[in-house]
Amino acid sequence: MKKVRVTQVRSAINRPQRQKLTLKALGIKKLNRPKEHDLTPQVEGMINKVKHLLKVEEI
Repeated sequence: MKKVRVTQVRSAINRPQRQKLTLKALGIKKLNRPKEHDLTPQVEGMINKVKHLLKVEEI
C-alpha cells in the first residue's frame, strides 16, 4: 500500500471548524510537523478537503 507524508504548511486560524476537525483527524497538531499515513480512500478524501493547507509527499 502507498504511504504519504502529510505536513501542514498554512495556518488553520480563520478556517471553518470542519477543516480544523479534518486536520485533527489526520493527526496534525502543529505547523511543519509531518505525519505518515497509508493512502486509503478515506485518508485521500480528508487530504482533498484541506489540500490548500497541506504539503503531501509520496514515500
